[in-house]
Amino acid sequence: MTKRFIAIAGNVGVGKSTLTQRLAERLGWEPFFEAVDDNPYLADFYQDMRTWAFHSQIFFLSRRLRHHHDLLRRPHSVIQDRSVYEDAEIFAHNLYDQGAFDERNYQSYRELYEILCALLPPPDLVIYLRAEVPTLLDRIRMRGRAYEQAIDPDYLHRLNRLYDAWIAHFSLCPVLTVQADDLDFVQHAAHLQRIEAAVADRLAGKAILRLDNGSFS
Repeated sequence: MTKRFIAIAGNVGVGKSTLTQRLAERLGWEPFFEAVDDNPYLADFYQDMRTWAFHSQIFFLSRRLRHHHDLLRRPHSVIQDRSVYEDAEIFAHNLYDQGAFDERNYQSYRELYEILCALLPPPDLVIYLRAEVPTLLDRIRMRGRAYEQAIDPDYLHRLNRLYDAWIAHFSLCPVLTVQADDLDFVQHAAHLQRIEAAVADRLAGKAILRLDNGSFS
């Protein structure tokens, strides 16, 4: 069987970790979840974002690149919760837009990221799991993480815009966009089966699949 590497991308609370776990179970692949390594710059970053944004984001990027490289070397198929691209295209970009990343440091960061991405083989498929902000807020409330409960809806709106802009121009590998507002792949096995079928179609080079509950493109 051909080894496959899929990365699942999407906003906070959209369901990346859950979909990673459920798809891995159905396909018999290894799940790889978003790293929870302590960033030694975070405390300084929250005290002075403009001074420490570059250091903090370089740490996140280096860890994500190392994980991506390690997954490429796995002998079996893997599904990754959050891609290497999101650190730069979404979160660092958002810091830059908000003025926390100065121009010189941001351009140096982008140059490093772009060179490394050019050298690093991409996944076989990126699944972009997308939902509107009210759905994200509902799911964040349901999962009950205390530190997320006061999350700013405007922040989620900004991230959604950055995700949409990134995916619109992403060409390193095929993308399956899953509009997840009306999908519940935890409670409804049929929804997960439809996502699995759409993944198989994308990996086989097929173009578009649209269904009654949620949409895929």
